Amino acid sequence: MAMSTFPLSILLGVIGPWQIVLVVVVLLLLFGGKKIPELMRGLGQGMKEFKDASKNEDKPKDEGK
Repeated sequence: MAMSTFPLSILLGVIGPWQIVLVVVVLLLLFGGKKIPELMRGLGQGMKEFKDASKNEDKPKDEGK
């Protein structure tokens, strides 16, 4: 079976609640409680900018004017 036809639901089903808890604990140990909100805020702003840029990319531009 080729990887392009591999069902994505199988890969997403591998991550369970205990794996998420483990990732959160590791992040808290690495960055501390005060740094996590700053990281998430930056991630959210980056996602918002990407979304806005992709919306602006869909609109036709008036290059002649």
